[in-house]
Amino acid sequence: MKWEVKLTKDADKGRLKLMSAGRRKDLEVLAVLIQKLKESGPVQPEFQNYCKLTKNEYHCHLSHKWVACWREIKNRIILEIYYVGPRENAPY
Repeated sequence: MKWEVKLTKDADKGRLKLMSAGRRKDLEVLAVLIQKLKESGPVQPEFQNYCKLTKNEYHCHLSHKWVACWREIKNRIILEIYYVGPRENAPY
């Protein structure tokens, strides 16, 4: 089953900050995360510091300082990445 993965405006701004900061490795990890989410859904234990935050929200580290957070939209095959940015400002 393929999942649809969307980035919110805030998450896309975070992705653009990664690009402007030259954080190429973090962008590569984010791209792999998005691909894995599309292929196998929200549970991604192979990613660094992955954990389930709530019943339908998850997060992992892209690097030591950067994280990504996503949620499963109930009753649909949609995952929404709602945060990409520094872990100090993460919404958890």
